[in-house]
Amino acid sequence: MPRLTRITIYPIKSLDGYAVDAADLMPTGPIVGDRRWAIVNPMRQFVNGKRTPAIHPIRAAFEQNAAVVTFHHPNLEPASFELPAAVDRAGEWLSEAIGRKCLLIENQAIGFPDDADASGPTLVSVSSLERVAEWFGLELDEVRRRFRTNLEIDATEPFWEDRLVATDTGPTPFTLGDVLLRGRTPCQRCAVPSRDSLTGEIISGFAKAFSAHRQAELPAWAPADAFNHFYRLTLNTSLDPTHAGAMTLRLGDELHVTA
Repeated sequence: MPRLTRITIYPIKSLDGYAVDAADLMPTGPIVGDRRWAIVNPMRQFVNGKRTPAIHPIRAAFEQNAAVVTFHHPNLEPASFELPAAVDRAGEWLSEAIGRKCLLIENQAIGFPDDADASGPTLVSVSSLERVAEWFGLELDEVRRRFRTNLEIDATEPFWEDRLVATDTGPTPFTLGDVLLRGRTPCQRCAVPSRDSLTGEIISGFAKAFSAHRQAELPAWAPADAFNHFYRLTLNTSLDPTHAGAMTLRLGDELHVTA
């Protein structure tokens, strides 16, 4: 069975992540610290890569378990901020980089997941990312930055994770190590994967081409009814409500489907 080969935490929604050897899950499902912070405007609306291409040139590096972030931008001096103590100053730096007033806000309870009903870590096989890289002539790490997935497994077949998509009988239960999770929907994508992760430059027709490739190569094991469109990649998950054991994922954990 596949094993867990990469864990990535994204402390600030829409910015860079960092790889770890192990990660704890919150009782609500997400990885501790993942999408804990979000960039918003004064109306508390998200300022993210979907709507704001100016996000893309910002790089973020994390230290001390993400308690310190260092921002980089081609037009600004790098700056480091301790969170949450310097959250206001961090917001000011981001405002200058993005070109409009921004705030950095926090949600320790659940973070800011894209899908609140399936707020567990997202999962993909490395072979799926490599296949997408082939479609568009991209490097593997560039595809990683575009799709921003928490967990990668070493399944040899592209789109192996489609085996875990929920069917008409409900979510698909599986274990990673000692953690019991449920496979939910294949994640629908936005404009972000179509853009260069460093410059924001767009691949024209990306979504249409991606969908055509995905439909043509949809594995026989994928529940076709779950794909009302084919601009989807990676698996949304949730923590199984019956889970009462360990809450830590580690590199090397083996994945077993328990249905």
